Amino acid sequence: MSFLKSLFGWGKPAAETEPAPAASIAHKGFTITAAPFRNEGQFQTAGTVTKEIDGEMKEHRFIRADRHASMEDAVQFSLAKGRQIVDEQGDRIFR
Repeated sequence: MSFLKSLFGWGKPAAETEPAPAASIAHKGFTITAAPFRNEGQFQTAGTVTKEIDGEMKEHRFIRADRHASMEDAVQFSLAKGRQIVDEQGDRIFR
């Protein structure tokens, strides 16, 4: 039965499935929040980019394939990836 659980993702601890916010920065009017999560013994790059537009809070979530040995490295890389997304796409990420 454990094979089926791992195959279909049943029974994973919440820490592996839902990233918790680790750090936030402001960048060009956006808020970038790093939220790496543990995956197969490493930390997966993940986070959100948010911005208030016309009184409504918009959010873009991202997860990348990059993995890191330490949480600190994953947080720094997630923030850098968020800055890159903002620099390249700006408000278009919310369309």
